[in-house]
Amino acid sequence: MPNRTQITAAKPKIRVLVVDDHPIVRQGFAQLINDTEDLELAGEAGDAAAAMEALKRHRPDFAIVDISLKGGNGLDLTKSMLAERPDLPILVVSMFDEGLYVERVLRAGAKGYLMKQEATEKVIAAIRRILSGELYVSEKMRDVLLQKLVTGQSPDATPLEKLSDRELEVMQLLGQGRGTRQIAETLHVSIKTVESHYAKIKEKCHLANVNELIQYAVKWFHSDS
Repeated sequence: MPNRTQITAAKPKIRVLVVDDHPIVRQGFAQLINDTEDLELAGEAGDAAAAMEALKRHRPDFAIVDISLKGGNGLDLTKSMLAERPDLPILVVSMFDEGLYVERVLRAGAKGYLMKQEATEKVIAAIRRILSGELYVSEKMRDVLLQKLVTGQSPDATPLEKLSDRELEVMQLLGQGRGTRQIAETLHVSIKTVESHYAKIKEKCHLANVNELIQYAVKWFHSDS
């Protein structure tokens, strides 16, 4: 009796959604993903609204989300995506200092954080670690988080780390050159609410007035850009 050839079905590829408001960055991630044998690009999005639409349409297995998006931010988007798909593993990438964001993104439900400066070299390793059930943060941040767990405080903590997620978002928008009315429109809040955020940020960062706040925000934003 002739031997039958056994056909083994190929293992399905992990489908990755990329969310970033810079087309060149999306293209870079897309190429890395499609050049990896067991991964494929599920879709791309340039803002939060498009990301939610792509999530529902393409049903990805994994998502890479930028922290800074036009008309929104990666923290809020992460929460919205997980409300829709609680099982979705998300890796947040950012140009901003990881010390400010690692705990924030983990609290939001993401499984890892990667600085964009390192993304080209480490994004595939980060995806694999997260898919294996682990969290992904840098070795430096693992040490910081462990020390905070033991001592209750982070070494070399900065005033910015005292800011709430919303206050930090206001700082980003100020750093981008947005005025008070523009910030209010972006966040869908009143001007009075934005001014209240200003007051809290000034207090936490020891700034005397709004002019100092704006200068501080611009310097911080461009130092991390």
